[in-house]
Amino acid sequence: MHGRPRRPAKPEDDEAASAKAAKLRDLQAQVLHNHHARTYTKESIGLSFKLLETNPEAYTAWNYRKLALQHNVKELSDPQAIKSAIDDELRVAEVALRQNPKSYGAWYHRKWLLNQKLAPVDFKYELGLLDKLLKVDARNFHGWNYRRFLARFMGLPDDEELKYTMDKISDNFSNYSAWHNRSILLSNLLIQQSKGFESKQKIFSEEFELVTQALFTDPSDQSGWFYHLWLLAQTSSPDNPQLIASWPSNAAKLSFSFIKEKAEQHTLSSVWSRTVPIVLYFNEPVKGLNHSSVNLKSDLEFGKDIQWRPLTMADSGYSKCWATYLQITNECSSLQEYSVEMSIPCSDDIVSRSGSNYNCPVHFTFYIELISNNAAQGLDTFDKPVAWNCSDSFQSHGNRDPIPLDLLNITSALVEHDSDWHFERLSEEIDLFRELADDNSKFGKLTLARLLLACAAIKSRGRSLIERKGYCEEALGLFTDLIHLDPSHKQYYEDERSLALMDKLTCDMETFTKHCSVQVQPNSAPLHHVQFRRLSVTRIGFAERLLWVQMLDLSHNSLRSVEGLEALQRLVFLNISNNQISSFTALEPLTKIISLKVLDLSFNEIGAHSIDTARYICPSPFSHKTEASEAFEEYQEVNNINVTEYWDAILFFRSLKLAQLDIRGNAVASKDGFRTLVVTLIPCLKWFDGEGVS
Repeated sequence: MHGRPRRPAKPEDDEAASAKAAKLRDLQAQVLHNHHARTYTKESIGLSFKLLETNPEAYTAWNYRKLALQHNVKELSDPQAIKSAIDDELRVAEVALRQNPKSYGAWYHRKWLLNQKLAPVDFKYELGLLDKLLKVDARNFHGWNYRRFLARFMGLPDDEELKYTMDKISDNFSNYSAWHNRSILLSNLLIQQSKGFESKQKIFSEEFELVTQALFTDPSDQSGWFYHLWLLAQTSSPDNPQLIASWPSNAAKLSFSFIKEKAEQHTLSSVWSRTVPIVLYFNEPVKGLNHSSVNLKSDLEFGKDIQWRPLTMADSGYSKCWATYLQITNECSSLQEYSVEMSIPCSDDIVSRSGSNYNCPVHFTFYIELISNNAAQGLDTFDKPVAWNCSDSFQSHGNRDPIPLDLLNITSALVEHDSDWHFERLSEEIDLFRELADDNSKFGKLTLARLLLACAAIKSRGRSLIERKGYCEEALGLFTDLIHLDPSHKQYYEDERSLALMDKLTCDMETFTKHCSVQVQPNSAPLHHVQFRRLSVTRIGFAERLLWVQMLDLSHNSLRSVEGLEALQRLVFLNISNNQISSFTALEPLTKIISLKVLDLSFNEIGAHSIDTARYICPSPFSHKTEASEAFEEYQEVNNINVTEYWDAILFFRSLKLAQLDIRGNAVASKDGFRTLVVTLIPCLKWFDGEGVS
């Protein structure tokens, strides 16, 4: 670790290791016996010390010593005796740390002892011990965590600790832990507006100068590059969360044909029967959306108990994308139009992960046109399968245009006062890193690409979106270089390249419209269609610009997941054939699209890998669903389905209401019983791999 070479083992080392293991097993057995018997004598506690002296990672021994201390200290009334007992425990932790400076158990035991507040703490000794350990390994993150713990315990000011990080960085630019601690302290000082830290611009300008010196001193060291990435994130993002898109968008006019839906009926209007989705998309994950933080006002009749739910999965309930579903109860005998007003005022309820509150009030109105039941009866009912490559299946509809982007970007006018400074600062950084131009520096190329995309993002706030294209195109070239320069991280660079490409293709209407059309199926309403085929895209980005799309063709790319598509609540037709999807868990976001009726998964890699880790590590809540076990039992008992083999397929298909599915060309499609499984799970399916379902 940290460049220290390992020496090859010798025969005598093996003998010593065997003897040590035998001794450890014996000691561990005795400590466990004493632990279970609740024996807290001096001799039994001494045995736990011997075990920890040899193996500081014996967690049970640490827990045993905690219980022993709590038990024995009850019998002590003399403060000096209590202090002596605490000092003994601190010495045990110190011995363990000298044996292994990165022992989780030893560091936690030391924190636990101080938190008991049973005796005065010798902070001078604690800081001195910490300094000695950090001299052995200045990047020991356990030691830095303990330093932060002591600073809070002692009430040391953050600005004093900031000076300490500067001392350590001056000693060694490669001290990643010092850079990391500096980012934490600066964040706190800026949030608290501490004296000398009122100006974010001044502080970050100084920090950019500092880290640039480190990068130009040793461009091969990673520590400064990571700190520069943190600075970039602080400089290119607004301080507070913002609503960047919604569906329906401001001034949008929607026409819905509400009919009485039967279980076996499949129409483009029945997709929306009595249900209107509303999607809100923020620039960063937030939580706290509810009926009081988001106000709805309309003559439409719908339930007053509006429930907002996150669509994109994030930790602790935070999400960029939120949706609610209006259940319309109006009855109409003729065409009627209703307005829906939505407002999101400044709210303490809506908060980002960094603790920033939503302070960009938004008010917009959209319109819903209800068509009478009789007028909707003639709409197409999927009597024929949809053929994506057949020119006569869908025809261009010349009377309607795609939704303009300026209607989607509802907060485009909310430009921060200091965004000019942000752009100027990042432009200076771009010039610096172009000077650094080293064809073999992967960190330099990656940082320059990130700077370019950050400038592109700033250019989108209140400025022409066309200006983004130049930055995106240069970043695309850098990611292409990185794929060849650093093949071990190829997938990461491909994903970043895909995001930059999606940005370039969707950032202005002139470019975007080359991929857009309005398609119509016989006897149906026009559909907004977007085609991104054969672009080598591995990841979907900028979904907030696609909220209006009803028909999406992403075929012949290199997609490994469909994360991001869950925001497209209007999507009816989706083609992701000829990609690299390897499991049904990678498709989980599709289960949240209430309108999806036609899905083409043909010629992917589902079932092709004998050991497919993506089934388990893909960001999907499938394996955490509480109702999963009940569903498995149901299909196992009633339908005699092999739950062990098809657990992810069961959880995926049972959540869909498809009229058409294509999955040919996947290894899983040829397995015995798979077709029967799918038809059982989707009883409303009419077309499967081009054939009618009886």
